[in-house]
Amino acid sequence: MTKPSPERRVLIADDEEPARRLVIEYLQAHPDWTLVAEAKNGFEAVQLAKEHAPDLLFLDVQMPKLDGFEVLGLLAPDIAVVFATAFDEYAIRAFEVHAVDYLLKPFSAERFAQALARAETRIGTTRAVAAPALAQAARSPGTYLERLVIRDGSEICIIPLEQIDYVRGQDDYIEVFHGGRSSLTQQTLQSLESSLDPRQFVRVHRSYVLNVGRVARLEPWGNGSKLAVLHDGRTVPVSRSGESRLRAVLGV
Repeated sequence: MTKPSPERRVLIADDEEPARRLVIEYLQAHPDWTLVAEAKNGFEAVQLAKEHAPDLLFLDVQMPKLDGFEVLGLLAPDIAVVFATAFDEYAIRAFEVHAVDYLLKPFSAERFAQALARAETRIGTTRAVAAPALAQAARSPGTYLERLVIRDGSEICIIPLEQIDYVRGQDDYIEVFHGGRSSLTQQTLQSLESSLDPRQFVRVHRSYVLNVGRVARLEPWGNGSKLAVLHDGRTVPVSRSGESRLRAVLGV
């Protein structure tokens, strides 16, 4: 006796209703795949993915609230993702961040079926790409992040880069200090640093990246090191090599 195929759960995230309707229409020809929810923006996509635990997400790139790559960085890493978008310029970067497939709108029922077949082979496979790499993938080469989107416990924080005071690294975690509070997320300080504009953010210590616009002055701090005193009075340690980098950016 042939064992029945397990039901696969599908979430659609697209801000355009006709695009969602097309995916739903194509899904009807594949009874092993069941639609569990529709999201009209990036926030809904993250919330519904947590609520419904889909096996597969059809994900648009350009959406309100959060873009597709930012959504991907907030998902459980075992959710298979197929990007479905009208823009072909993100295709290479989508595969770099381990997307299952990339459907360029308008796509046919046959092409949709191919994407489902590919997704079937990837169900449960864990993506191993850090959140900053996912967010950076949506940007053109030579450009930098304009905001951080991180999950801090149950909260999703969208932090414009200009609001960040400094970032402290702790093993595989970073603590982002912004707006009088801090947010903790799992990623390395090195990976974040590579996504930031070096004219605005400087690695001043092995454990700290500092927004140079927050620096009021430098003060001595033993053994040739310094403390960066921020405008609000808080301090950040600055190593000798960090001081050289900071002075180069500040032009002093």
